[in-house]
Amino acid sequence: MSEKFPRHIAIIMDGNGRWANGRGLPRFEGHKVGAEVVRKITEYCTEIGIRQLTLYCLSSENWKRPKEELEFLMQLLSAYIVAERPTMLKNNIRLAIIGSRQGIPEPVLAEMDESVRLCSQNDGLCLCLAINYGSRSEIVDAVKSIIAEGIRPEEINEATISEHLYTNGMSDPDLLIRTAGEMRLSNYLLWQLSYAEIWVTQTCWPDFTVELLQEAINDYARRDRKFGGLIG
Repeated sequence: MSEKFPRHIAIIMDGNGRWANGRGLPRFEGHKVGAEVVRKITEYCTEIGIRQLTLYCLSSENWKRPKEELEFLMQLLSAYIVAERPTMLKNNIRLAIIGSRQGIPEPVLAEMDESVRLCSQNDGLCLCLAINYGSRSEIVDAVKSIIAEGIRPEEINEATISEHLYTNGMSDPDLLIRTAGEMRLSNYLLWQLSYAEIWVTQTCWPDFTVELLQEAINDYARRDRKFGGLIG
């Protein structure tokens, strides 16, 4: 694959609530439409040969939202995980889930685990869902694991930390896409995004299209990734 083509795309899917509010609809309608967009974007990434798609589905800070919205999100997540199993199996998609399991209802965890198990032998696109995820907590957990294993300070390097993150074994994202115009990382993959190219659109996630995704990929292809060095 050309280095001008991103192998791994990460997306902060923002703007579901704003999309709904702007149409006089309850917030959960934005989440419902947003889930349908996830399906379209995932299928398109499979078609064009993206190796990994990592989606910020629920941050560890989102528990501050109203109880009714959180309950709906859990129901929607469980329904999506179950409904998409045939599609993931048909398209050779491997499912991965990163984040804390704390606070997620047991029935939802069971469906998540079952989908991961069923798709574990697939070797096509890796669809990674960040659920109840916070990058700072991830790094804290990595440090705790390193200490618990008795690794000496002089033995610790960047690879050591990467190997103890939730994303162990995954490549770092090449391209980060954020919808709804926000210009921040929101505690998302802070270690992994160190050298990612960032592309922001004003479009809210429910209105995000494969055409916009291709626009982001084309923009990525025009950039020179220096990784701290010089070009030419």
